[in-house]
Amino acid sequence: MEAVEFEGRKKAVLEECVVAPEMFQQVEQRLEEFLEPFVASLVRREQVAHVRTFVSGLLSDLTDRNVESIAYRFGQERLPLQHFIGASEWDDRALRDELARQLGVELGEPDGVIVFDPSGFPKSGRESVGVARQWCGRLGKVDNCQVAIFLGYVSSREHGLVDNRLYLPKEWTTDKQRLAKAGVPKGTKYRTRHQLCLEMLAQHGPQLPHAWIAGDDELGRPSWFRRSLRELDERYLLAVPSNTLIRDLAVEPPVGTGIGRPPRRPWQRVTRWAPRPAGPRPRDGGAVLSRCEVATTTSRSDEIRSNCCSIERRSGSSTHHRQSRAAFAHSFDWRPDHAPGCRSLETRGTTRHNGFEHVFEP
Repeated sequence: MEAVEFEGRKKAVLEECVVAPEMFQQVEQRLEEFLEPFVASLVRREQVAHVRTFVSGLLSDLTDRNVESIAYRFGQERLPLQHFIGASEWDDRALRDELARQLGVELGEPDGVIVFDPSGFPKSGRESVGVARQWCGRLGKVDNCQVAIFLGYVSSREHGLVDNRLYLPKEWTTDKQRLAKAGVPKGTKYRTRHQLCLEMLAQHGPQLPHAWIAGDDELGRPSWFRRSLRELDERYLLAVPSNTLIRDLAVEPPVGTGIGRPPRRPWQRVTRWAPRPAGPRPRDGGAVLSRCEVATTTSRSDEIRSNCCSIERRSGSSTHHRQSRAAFAHSFDWRPDHAPGCRSLETRGTTRHNGFEHVFEP
């Protein structure tokens, strides 16, 4: 059913993608002007040229927008561009910071929303950096794939992709030879997907005016992540899996026997949500509480859902280099003063009940 709905939506979006010919007048000059602040931190002229070539290729009519196709599209040898994207040691942090700054200035609103989304891409081999058997939302099961965490920004003006982090499973971070072979920077340690979200929030949050943090049920499940957001004084709307187990902090813990560790409150599961009280929701930053009936259980379970996105490069550095260029291309595409293109259809949806974590603590 999801695949059918996706194809229907894709067809509707493509039918709207009609661009007047005059929109493409002087587009190359506008692209040059757009890239100027991003390439300002690059010290070599060939690096600047490679950035312009690669971003131009991502915006071109190529069917396969890989490094080889892009190089040939512009009459260049593939090896120099491949080396720049895949093996050259240069830090793209300054370019990502510039993108976040621009998005904050041009799209920023006090009630903007920062959105985190773990996305996976199926793979068949073992060489691609970060590939492992893990949950892949595109396939709807645990399978061989890569996963990255993406940070987006949404306001009433537009939405844009800000940054991303490639997730490396523990089996990768404990294998130094595998990390070196894949080109992962030295000193890289294991970080959970939620830690990667907090890192990006610390880096870009001050540049992006926002009132809310949003994410899917994978992000909403761990209590420590929600607690970290509260400690940062962030308001959030995070989905939680329907089978999430909870502890009711309003209930006194069981009486202990005095021997061993004191007993803890039992794990419980939600069996039915109470009707939402009538009236407007609070907007003072306080908790939005939902009452529920619970049933005692003795086990914990987890259900992760995520969407997918392609990570097509193999080495650690090339993944971030390529994703940075893709983010710039997306940013250029939505700007009406540069190259207005397709506008997605308005989306509507429903959110799951949330807020009970202020009363119950997993």
